Amino acid sequence: MIHRSHHISFENAGGVRLAGRLELPLIGRPRAVALFAHCFTCTKDSHAASRIARGLAQKGIAALRFDFTGLGGSDGEFANSHFSSNVADLVAAADYLAAQWGGPHILIGHSLGGAAVLAAAARIPACRAVVTIAAPFDVAHVLRHMGDLTAVEQDGKGDVEIAGRRFSVTREFVEDARGQALADCIAHLDRALLVLHAPRDDIVGIENARQIYEAARHPKSFVTLGDADHLLIRPADAAYAASLVSAWVEPYLPRAQEEPVPPEGVVAAETAGGPFTQSVEAGRHALLADEPRVQGGDDMGPSPYDLLLSGLGACTNMTLQLYARRKGWPLEKVVTRLTHARRHEADCVHCAEAEAKLDVVTREIEIDGALSDEQLARLMEIAEKCPVHRTLEAGVTIRTRRAEE
Repeated sequence: MIHRSHHISFENAGGVRLAGRLELPLIGRPRAVALFAHCFTCTKDSHAASRIARGLAQKGIAALRFDFTGLGGSDGEFANSHFSSNVADLVAAADYLAAQWGGPHILIGHSLGGAAVLAAAARIPACRAVVTIAAPFDVAHVLRHMGDLTAVEQDGKGDVEIAGRRFSVTREFVEDARGQALADCIAHLDRALLVLHAPRDDIVGIENARQIYEAARHPKSFVTLGDADHLLIRPADAAYAASLVSAWVEPYLPRAQEEPVPPEGVVAAETAGGPFTQSVEAGRHALLADEPRVQGGDDMGPSPYDLLLSGLGACTNMTLQLYARRKGWPLEKVVTRLTHARRHEADCVHCAEAEAKLDVVTREIEIDGALSDEQLARLMEIAEKCPVHRTLEAGVTIRTRRAEE
């Protein structure tokens, strides 16, 4: 998938460093920002988290996925965490996004992460829509997969086995899960809700989706995920979920606002794509630059020299059209074709040097319209005076400095 991906970290309310990955559209600023909460004992790199976040980025929506305390790349002890602390981690992630990117406008949670986003939404003012994927209606549902918890409740702490892995949990974890009033959170959600669930989910049954949907107020939607499994292992299932989210959330995204005057100049930055792929932003406009495959690139956009020729070609056409309009001449269309090469030239001032070469741009101009020979000749003279042409022929002084931290 085509997107930009960045490792980030931030601190939760307790000062614990949490690790995340921010997926961004390949070019331009995101249309909206989403925050993804992974399933219980999973990480930000689970199939659902990574594929859905990348799918959203490909559709112009930035998505942050992060590891809850004690999981994946985050610091802290899992044994000291519980559902309420996960909700607090979500709020900390939302605060990070609000400061850096705005939003988050969308909360997405998978499995127990779905329950967490339902509980956290009221504490995230920018949130406009919530999406649950295979989420339980009751937080205590997670305890069913831990076996006999008698020892944990008696001793205050113990090991449990979940999906073939052993974890240490505390009495506080159990009591916290049993004490959650998720139904009340859903009833007072006050955000648009999309419930995604697979009918054959054998970890969290489909009846949980029905209960969540019935407890929520409108606007709400319920879409089944076909024969997907609970973890959305198959790439097609995660891609389908991402497409549903991006399409459904459209009415709830922030309306386009008057953009501030963009800064002058051009910004070029490398992407997470191929070795040469660059994201280029010129004011409000964005495009890609790359090298052709024969040069080791991925051919995702024009090469730097192609962009240079593009500027000259566009300027040539604009200059001729403007001149003809002022003169009242019947110029209908201008097409300029350009090529660039480095050649040994007889008039090169350094031709005595063995490796001396001169950059040569060949420009062919096609002019249509009921124009006289004199008018055509004058337009060809004007082509030599277009601003970009003059800049290139006069030479450019380039001053380079290191950007300040």
